[in-house]
Amino acid sequence: MVKIRLTRLGKHKAPFYRIVATDSRTKRDGKYIALLGTLEPNKGLLKIKKDLIIEFLNKGAQPTETILNILKEQGIWAEYAKTKKAAKKHKRKLSAKKRTAKKANKQVKLAQKVKKVQPTAAEKPAVETKAEQTNS
Repeated sequence: MVKIRLTRLGKHKAPFYRIVATDSRTKRDGKYIALLGTLEPNKGLLKIKKDLIIEFLNKGAQPTETILNILKEQGIWAEYAKTKKAAKKHKRKLSAKKRTAKKANKQVKLAQKVKKVQPTAAEKPAVETKAEQTNS
């Protein structure tokens, strides 16, 4: 599973963090897949690559609690939730279109079957009405 988490760098009592996407089984400061931002808590600096973070979240990456709090503070989590809802809504629309197309295809096929089963005017036997029967 891919996690979005912090890796620690910097000197003693002067931490510097990288926000990275990494496999959950790797070490805290081990190899990572992508660098998504940086955090310097002593200086109060935070740099985030929104597009990359949202891309990884859409692919199924799970943020740690600390990263989730940062994302919520920056408004990235709300933006991700909107894109996720929009994607679901788009999926529903597509599936609804597919359902209506299938229904239309079924109706066309049924109409074709009905036309084949119903006899044409030439094939229909002549039915005499009561008036014609009494005149004969």
